[in-house]
Amino acid sequence: MEARDVPIPVPALATELRFAQRLRKHLEEEQLLDGRYRLQEVPGGRVALPVLEEKLSQLRLPREMPCGLVRIQDPVPSRAARRQTPAQKLRDQLRRLLGQSWSEELERDVPRSWQRHGDLVLLSEDSFRAAPWEKLGPALWETVALALGAQRVARRGRVLPDGIRSPSVTLLLGQDGWVEHVDNGIRYTFDVTKCMFSPGNITEKLRVASLPCSGEVLVDLYAGIGYFTLPYLVHAAAAFAHACEWNGHAVEALRRNLVLNGVQDRCRVHHGDSRQLELRDVADRVNLGLIPSSEEGWPVACRVLKKDTGGVLHIHHNVETLPVPAPPQLRAEPGSPEAQHPAEDRGKGTPGVRIRPEWQRWAEATAAQIQGLLAELHEQPWRTSILHIQAVKSYAPHVHHLVLDLECRPTPPA
Repeated sequence: MEARDVPIPVPALATELRFAQRLRKHLEEEQLLDGRYRLQEVPGGRVALPVLEEKLSQLRLPREMPCGLVRIQDPVPSRAARRQTPAQKLRDQLRRLLGQSWSEELERDVPRSWQRHGDLVLLSEDSFRAAPWEKLGPALWETVALALGAQRVARRGRVLPDGIRSPSVTLLLGQDGWVEHVDNGIRYTFDVTKCMFSPGNITEKLRVASLPCSGEVLVDLYAGIGYFTLPYLVHAAAAFAHACEWNGHAVEALRRNLVLNGVQDRCRVHHGDSRQLELRDVADRVNLGLIPSSEEGWPVACRVLKKDTGGVLHIHHNVETLPVPAPPQLRAEPGSPEAQHPAEDRGKGTPGVRIRPEWQRWAEATAAQIQGLLAELHEQPWRTSILHIQAVKSYAPHVHHLVLDLECRPTPPA
């Protein structure tokens, strides 16, 4: 069922024009005037002043100002209402719907943020959980859609512990969950009830899009719906990609997304467990976009790298960081190295972000472990070099999602 764009009548007091301003002042003093709507003319040469539905029981009509209760069928928003945020509009529409049943408990239960995917809004799992909402039935979701300018409404639940991070999403209004999302000129389509979408990774997708990959072969071991496969192909100009994914719903979306972006001829989809991947000696670059750890994929990444030339691994990992007290603010002398190159900007890391000691230790330990895997696999020495440490986002308190760009090259014989 689609949302119906039908205005809800607004209660108002209709009075003669000469009494309008006096009545308005009275309603403002009693906090009964509904400032979301303008005063409107009604039949009989009268003026109607909107009043709050939930306060109708408190309404006392002044004797010296003859007026009567009416309903405005097509209310006109006031200037202040037109400047409202979407969250304010949602709250006000729900207050109108509930009238005198409105309460502080319900107001706390109204979401202040949500994800938008085209004409579908995806609400957080903790919104609209209070018992009174259930009595409204479809009218609740139709009101939410109308207030937010959407046609479909869904609510997110907890990610299922099924090994493929399936979302627990309920479609509340609409016929299906397929949506389209555009990031950096790349079109992604997916079913929100079956696939995850991670808007928080946009910085890493933008960085991947800027990498110099012309002529390269990419292996993406955890492709999903194409979060990173597509930026590599569309913007970074990779020649070919092998995209590995074991979630069938994500594979369906990935195939659609390759076609949507016109790169289906430059990608082979491998549906199944990437640990069983039979590819060897093909990749210039490997993406390991799995958190909290992609360590199980490291042996596979080493196998698919080109054995004669090596390549670059992009290793995702969640690293715990101990809280660090703020250092004392010392004034650097003008022209000194400290003034020209602040400490937090040094190192091979995200510009403007201080590379924490825990991050550096993790990167060095990972580089050593990968070096050992490659030497054992090829029975000859390899060298690994840390090119860059990228902080993607805070995943939890004191836990950071990092990406290590690790260059891996065979050592030529002496």
